[in-house]
Amino acid sequence: MIQTIGKFVLENWRTPVEVIILAAVLYYIYLYLRGTHGARILIGLAVIFLTLTLISQIFHLLVIGWILQFLSVFLAVALVVIFQPELRRLLTDLGSHPLFTSALERRESIEEITDTVFEIASKGFGALIAVERDISLKPFVETGVHVDADFSKELVLTIFQPKTVLHDGGLVVRNDRIVAAACILPLTQREDLDRNLGLRHRAALGLCEESDALTIVVSEETGQVSICHDSTLERNLSVDKFRDLLSQLLLHNDDQRNSDQQLETKTRVSDSRELPVVSH
Repeated sequence: MIQTIGKFVLENWRTPVEVIILAAVLYYIYLYLRGTHGARILIGLAVIFLTLTLISQIFHLLVIGWILQFLSVFLAVALVVIFQPELRRLLTDLGSHPLFTSALERRESIEEITDTVFEIASKGFGALIAVERDISLKPFVETGVHVDADFSKELVLTIFQPKTVLHDGGLVVRNDRIVAAACILPLTQREDLDRNLGLRHRAALGLCEESDALTIVVSEETGQVSICHDSTLERNLSVDKFRDLLSQLLLHNDDQRNSDQQLETKTRVSDSRELPVVSH
């Protein structure tokens, strides 16, 4: 009996694997297309096609079955045309995934972020930018306004312009795209922090305590640029230091900085509360 079952499994294991793979693909396609205009068209076409196919099989309507087989080729081409915007967006998202992103592209993104941040500082704007890494920031994204746009200096400057509606809260960046703005980020609960730290710095620390995100803060009062990562707050960064640190964090550079190159503004925020964050 056991040998018979084992033989049956060995001979037919491919069928359930194929069903699982196809079901997973169809499910994720549905999730991706859900809520789009093309999804309604797809559902309508699928209902008509499956209904006619079922009727032709039940009543042995050979002509209708032949027509459906003939039209299935044209239907596949029609779906590509109908879903052209969605397919292009899907391929764009796939191509922007960190797995397929070259180091050169990442360095170009770092340069653009650096230029944007110090342009914000020069204009006297305040800013809080969270860069998503391995841990998803979806819970915090849902608290803000959905944007879904390419990261650009002009757009970020517009968002953080003090008279705009979206300038309060955090901006979330994922795979070089702005996902949402005016997001509510958690504030750190530490009580031994410097009183001069504003809400943006406390929100940056709070987000780093709950995720592995990298947060960038531009102080509206002083114009100082800071980076918070791994419970570490590095403040009053120059352009070169900011660029080097951002490259090290986003490009996963494991080279240790020499002691004479350590940032004088680096302050460790540990759970043991040994050192307070001091003002610079």
